[in-house]
Amino acid sequence: MDRSKVLFTGGKGLLATHLKKHFPEGVFVDIEDFDITDNRQMDEFLSSNKVGTIVHCAAFTFVPKAEQNPGKLIDINIVGTANVVKICIKHGIKLVYISTDYVFDGKKGSYKEEDPVFPVNKYAWSKLGGECAVRLYENSLIIRTTFGPDVFPYEAAFIDQWTSREGVTVMSKKIADLIKKDVKGVFHVGGKRKTVFDYAKALDPSKSIKTRSINELDVTLPKDTSLDTTKYDDLMGS
Repeated sequence: MDRSKVLFTGGKGLLATHLKKHFPEGVFVDIEDFDITDNRQMDEFLSSNKVGTIVHCAAFTFVPKAEQNPGKLIDINIVGTANVVKICIKHGIKLVYISTDYVFDGKKGSYKEEDPVFPVNKYAWSKLGGECAVRLYENSLIIRTTFGPDVFPYEAAFIDQWTSREGVTVMSKKIADLIKKDVKGVFHVGGKRKTVFDYAKALDPSKSIKTRSINELDVTLPKDTSLDTTKYDDLMGS
C-alpha cells in the first residue's frame, strides 16, 4: 500500500492550485470526486486511492457572504472538516488542516500558536470549529495562515487592518515546505506584519490602490491578526 501520496481537498481553489507545483505527484480532488459532506463517497475514494496525508484546503471562505450563510459554514467548515478527521482516523491518514489568522480577535497582533483564540465573525468561528475537530486527532497539523491572489483584486485596501498576508505564490511555497517537514501540532505561517494596504501595494507597486477602513463594512473584521512565525522560522532555519 502506497502511503506516500498526498491528497488535497479543494483542488480547484487558489491555494491548492498553487500547491500543485510543489507536489507534482499529489492527488488534487474537488467536490465531484471527494465531497467532504459525503462520508460514503470519501470512504470509497480512499479505499481505491491509498494516500498517506490529506491536506484539507476546501472551505467556504468569502467572509461577507459567509455571514449570511451560517448553515453553509456549519456544513462545510465544521461538519465537513469533522468528516475529514473521521475518515483520516478510519484509514490511518495524517491530516493537515489549513486554518486562518482570523481565529484571533485582532486586539493585539503578533499572535503566537498558544495565544487564546476568540473569533469576531461567523466565518472565523466556523474555521475554529474545524480546528476543534482536528485537535481531537493526534496525527494532525494545523496551519494558521493568510494569503491572497498575486494580483490584488480590489480597487481599495484597508489602512486600519494589520496582517501577515502574502501573495499565494510566496505562501504556497512556505506551506509546502512545512508539509514536507512531516511535523504535527499548530504552526503559524505568514510574512511580516503590515497593513492590508501595504500588502496590496507590495504585490504591484505600480498599481493605483485607494484606501478604505474596515469600519465601512457591514461585517466585523479583526483589526490586527498578524502572526508570530518564530516557531516556523526556527524549524526552517530562517
